[in-house]
Amino acid sequence: MNKLIKTLLILIFIVQGFILKASAASQQYYELKVYHIKTPSQQERLDKYLKDAYLPALHRKGLGNVGVFRTLEQDTDKRVYVLITFNNVAQMEKVEEGLMQDKELLEAGKDYLDAAYNEQPYTRMETIILKAFPKWPAATVPQLTAKKADRIYELRSYESPTEKLNVNKVKMFNDGGETALFNRLKFNAVFYAEVLAGSHQPNLMYMTTFNSKEDREQHWKAFSDDPEWKTLVAKPEYQHNVSKADIIFLHPADYSDF
Repeated sequence: MNKLIKTLLILIFIVQGFILKASAASQQYYELKVYHIKTPSQQERLDKYLKDAYLPALHRKGLGNVGVFRTLEQDTDKRVYVLITFNNVAQMEKVEEGLMQDKELLEAGKDYLDAAYNEQPYTRMETIILKAFPKWPAATVPQLTAKKADRIYELRSYESPTEKLNVNKVKMFNDGGETALFNRLKFNAVFYAEVLAGSHQPNLMYMTTFNSKEDREQHWKAFSDDPEWKTLVAKPEYQHNVSKADIIFLHPADYSDF
């Protein structure tokens, strides 16, 4: 083989390797905190902490957009979801370790952080760790026209019967084109991600957004009627990969970045 050609091939393989590594590295990691609350006072205290202390602290740590979402008023199980985006796992660990050394956070969040044992600011808190899909590698701020108070955000969790079938469902979103279909139909997604740690594994989660409940219904009708979806969902290789789907409707807080 010509020495020049051989050298060029080696360079091409090296460049391709860097591209693949960069692509993998560009997939964000998400931390989704879920606060369960029972009383208006808990909601008020948590809101104050998130708005005045926690989100500003995360921004000071160099993090970008942070989302805060609440379940609808009529829901009996009141929850607040906080979506935090990281470039990698190391950043997640570093930020978490540094928060309790942030003097501004400790001062602004004193009412929450120093709450008495019998005046807790939430009933329970859970944390879900996720990794963005290759075909949607970073969280996106939705382009909606309605006021935040009128918007409907839809968080979905798809559980699979086995780990292998969960991989299959993730593949359906990426290689199968399900994510691209949502994008073509303008579902204004915030994220699509595989759950790495959580209480409902194996599962994936994603969040789409709409100007109103009516807008949401119109989008889902268009999705279910779309010939591309009908072809995709009928493929033999994508059968029986979801055993349970949880759908949670949310409103963004007025101070949410998403």
